[in-house]
Amino acid sequence: MKLFLDTANINEIKQANDLGLLDGVTTNPSLIAKEMKNGGSFREIVTKILNETLGPVSIEVIAEDYDNMVKQALKIRELGKNAVVKVPFNSVGLKVTNALSDKGIPVNSTLIFNGIQALFAAKAGASYVSPFVGRLDDIAEDGMALIEQIKTIYTNYDLKTNILVASIRSPLHVLRSMILGADVVTLPFDVLSKLPAHPKTSEGLSRFLDDWKKAFGSMDFPL
Repeated sequence: MKLFLDTANINEIKQANDLGLLDGVTTNPSLIAKEMKNGGSFREIVTKILNETLGPVSIEVIAEDYDNMVKQALKIRELGKNAVVKVPFNSVGLKVTNALSDKGIPVNSTLIFNGIQALFAAKAGASYVSPFVGRLDDIAEDGMALIEQIKTIYTNYDLKTNILVASIRSPLHVLRSMILGADVVTLPFDVLSKLPAHPKTSEGLSRFLDDWKKAFGSMDFPL
């Protein structure tokens, strides 16, 4: 399973790269607008992200009509070979997804909330579907049950669209995504930073080092 970072912050992307964990990045208008408030144009911010990321970077259109969505999508794709066009799922978005996939442009169909939407996005040629598990949890639905449904549907019909689990809120979402066989999870940096940690690992390391110091009086290594 691939790990994407859900951010438009270049420093977070660099830190994830340093850990060797970054397979790609997803952005959205809210994340990019936040970074633009700190200085820099849309193009400058997106270009930095594309250059810093070896894998795919999802960049979302903001138009709502077909013609302008396609125009924005083509401009996004021109920014880099690893640019993936993020298109919201609705009737217009389906039409856009179909048109872009016919041109060989990868599409991330976003804001997926049920299995029917996921099936339709795949039939339209989406490279990725982004079901939002955390937002379903927020309204007392089981977001991870949706991932299981999509996985079953895609397996039933041998669909190759990648299941990209979005709206990740905790390491448990990541673990359950792994168990269910999702292709990708995209997560905020604070969740990513928690994944390597476990209290028993820290406890064990502290005990080993304390025992060493008691035995030898220092932390020098005798080589």
